[in-house]
Amino acid sequence: MRLRPRAFREEPEINFIPLIDVLLVILIFLMVTTTYSRYAELQINLPTAESDRQPDRVDQIDVAVDSQGNYSVNKRAVAFSGPAPLSQEMKRLGASMKDPIVVISADARSPHQSVITVMEAARMAGYGKITFTTQATPK
Repeated sequence: MRLRPRAFREEPEINFIPLIDVLLVILIFLMVTTTYSRYAELQINLPTAESDRQPDRVDQIDVAVDSQGNYSVNKRAVAFSGPAPLSQEMKRLGASMKDPIVVISADARSPHQSVITVMEAARMAGYGKITFTTQATPK
């Protein structure tokens, strides 16, 4: 037997509106601060060069790199272990020239590091003018 009247009990509620507000703020923050890069979809199309033959320059240093990464400077094969010895050779050859241009002739299958080594050696030697030779595309 119950002598007391039943007490009115309120059912607990969870208010989701503040939770949704916080989640939206976090979502907006992540959308603004995230960088979207697609490295897997990067496609590189190398350009071809079509131009007339340039005249031979008097003040130039020709550096050739073959597909195995071997170097030749002014048509003389030389062995280098890094950019410093190559830079010294460029300085020696360019001592009598006024502001020489470094012409890099690299094989299409030569390692990228070999070309960068030649460019670094030219920078170390103090030569700021660098150009590349290309092969004209067949018509």
